[in-house]
Amino acid sequence: NGRATAVTFARAGAQVFCVDRNGTAAQQTVDYIASEGGTASAFTADVSRGDEVEAMVATCLRTYGRIDVLDNNVGIAETGGVVDVSEADWDRVFAVNLKSAFLAMKHVIQVMQRQGGGSIINISSVASIRHTGVSYVTYAASKAAMNQMTRTTAVEFASQNIRVNCILPGLMKTPMVAHSAGLAASYADGDVEAMWRTRDAQVPMGHMGDAWDVANAALFLACDESKYVTGIELVVDGGLTLKVS
Repeated sequence: NGRATAVTFARAGAQVFCVDRNGTAAQQTVDYIASEGGTASAFTADVSRGDEVEAMVATCLRTYGRIDVLDNNVGIAETGGVVDVSEADWDRVFAVNLKSAFLAMKHVIQVMQRQGGGSIINISSVASIRHTGVSYVTYAASKAAMNQMTRTTAVEFASQNIRVNCILPGLMKTPMVAHSAGLAASYADGDVEAMWRTRDAQVPMGHMGDAWDVANAALFLACDESKYVTGIELVVDGGLTLKVS
């Protein structure tokens, strides 16, 4: 989702600052954008750490002079319910999924205030509003908290032309899902191809979405076409959450 969004933003003319804990992954995204004639730079940071987020924002400002859009697209999924999950896993998932967005908004909003506005997009999940058939309470709870953090922040800064919105992807065919042993085990005893078939069948449209679906939704929320939109939860799920079961 993050790479597709970075590429989509660049294709729309944005100068993109690509941040990843894995510096090689960030640079790969930059190289892809550059191969298409776009402008991007890479930065390595663990965005669950305040000092690294502060350095990230400072470097972006030195590189481009301003920050008009913040896309918080970081997330991990740890399977298990409240009885199963360890305290350490609970803390780790909340640090990555929620604290990272809090820290990024904390530092970027101050920049946007000086600039006179901006758009913030937080990538949540339909797991924040529905039980998706898989028990991963840390993921669902952290994303639900992200939704409320988005709403309250949107209200607080709306008068300063800073918009804050959420995207709630449904069942997406992404590398994070493919590489999650816990998800594959929950769906199909570890069989990734069987998991894809099961997830496709859950969606009213008959298939999962992909990273470009999330990226295109993010582009809308980043652009002036959505200038009167703030505090929403934009569901991108092929109709999944319309179902009773």
